[in-house]
This record gives sequence, structure tokens and C-alpha cells, in this order.
Amino acid sequence: MRHVITQEQITRYIQSVPAAPSIIRQTLEHVRNGDLPKAAKCADEDPALKLYLKTLINRPVYGFRNEVSSLPQIFGILGLSSAQQILYNYLMSLLVPKEWGLFCLSHQAFYDLQASLSRKWETILKHLGLLNRDNESAISLLPASIIVCDALFKEHKEEVAQLRSVKALDYNTILQRLSGRSLFDLCSEVAEKWEMPASIAETVHAASGSDEVEGETQILAKWMHLLLFYELSQSPYVEAGLNELLDFNVDFVQDIYESFAQVVGYNETNG
Repeated sequence: MRHVITQEQITRYIQSVPAAPSIIRQTLEHVRNGDLPKAAKCADEDPALKLYLKTLINRPVYGFRNEVSSLPQIFGILGLSSAQQILYNYLMSLLVPKEWGLFCLSHQAFYDLQASLSRKWETILKHLGLLNRDNESAISLLPASIIVCDALFKEHKEEVAQLRSVKALDYNTILQRLSGRSLFDLCSEVAEKWEMPASIAETVHAASGSDEVEGETQILAKWMHLLLFYELSQSPYVEAGLNELLDFNVDFVQDIYESFAQVVGYNETNG
């Protein structure tokens, strides 16, 4: 059992993660410099990125009645913070498998999850008064845990099912017991490979609910932890098996339950 997932497999997977394409790096640089027109012009050179941006911004969760197709218009609508986050979302899409092996998840369902997390996270950050580019972009790294989990466990579904039948363990706990590393550890390695700001990886890692952090990072981690479990408890993702991804740390988020319900509930009613 302890050989289901080896360090070699994990290393090979991390090595297989592609570096950020040059056009994405350039576009991100323009966004960080506050130049959205240049960012839009640069993004226009990558047909796949262009299609992704158009597809994402026209998802129902964004609520536009008419199709938005112009890249300058898309970047103008997003603004600097959301533009950076969406570009990181695109990098995440490069890791999405052609066919999911462990989770019963479609591409559309995954992109809808990205969009829903992004919109709710923006609302949460506004509520907390902590909206800035890096804080907003942190949510884009969270779905990496789903992709990494699927990649590592899809060839070992029977062995993992045996482990889970003995004791109802989530996938993250199984990975930790088998390899000594968590899905959040691997997300941090993905962030490092993409040269994402260290604060993003720190926030996402702390969202596991097991890190000893304080201050702003602790606040963000609590809200992100609860948001992830709120999203994965929705019926499409329960059916996909995503509710078995991680262990929910009730004590970690107990003090924000009421506020979270008000903020996310208000967002859904009015958004």
C-alpha cells in the first residue's frame, strides 16, 4: 500500500508541468505594470488564450447579457486584479487532462468551478477589505489540487478504493500517508514553477487548515478553506467525487461561518 504513489511519480509529474508560455509571461508583466491595452494586444497573439478569455468571460456566472468578444473590452471589464487572476486560471487550464481519470468531471464543469470560485472570492475579498492583485489571484491556484490529485491517483483507483474502504480517508490524507507530501505541497511547487508571487503559494498552502499562520494570511486561509468546501459540496461536484478531495477542518473556520453565509448568500442572491 505504501508504494501506491512514489516520490519518483510525484517528481515526474512536477517535472511534466509546463513552464508559463512566453506570451503569458509578457501579458502578465503588462498587467503588473498597469498597462491593460498592452496586455490585451499581447494576449491577442495567442489564439488559445484568446479563446479561453472569451469563453470564460461569457460564462453565465459573469452575468453579461450580450457576448463580450473584444480583448481590450475583456481586459477593461476585468481590471488589473481580475486580469492577473484570469491569466493564472488560463495557466491552470494547461494542466487539465484531456480525459479525467479519477473524477467524473467534464471540462465545462471544471471551468465553471474556476469561474464560480473566482467570482465568490472577489466578493469575499471586498468584504474583508483585502482586495488586491495577489490576494485575488491566489484562488486560481486552488483547482491545481484537483488536477494533481487526478493525475497521481487515476492509475491506482483500485488500490485507493481499498484504502478508503478500510477507513473513510480523503485523497489528500492518503497522499500524505503514502508520500509524506500533501496536495497543497504540490500546488506550491506548481506555483514556484510558474514564478507566481510567494504570497499566493503561502495563502493556498495555509488554506489546507493545517499551517500555523497569523494575521492576513490566516484570515485569507480560513475563508478560502470554507469557500472550497462550500463549492465542492454543490451537487455537480459531489457527483464528480470532488467532495472526497480534502478533509474539512471545522474548528479552523468555525468563527467565520455566520459571516461567510451572509457574504456568499448575498452574492448568490444578487449575482
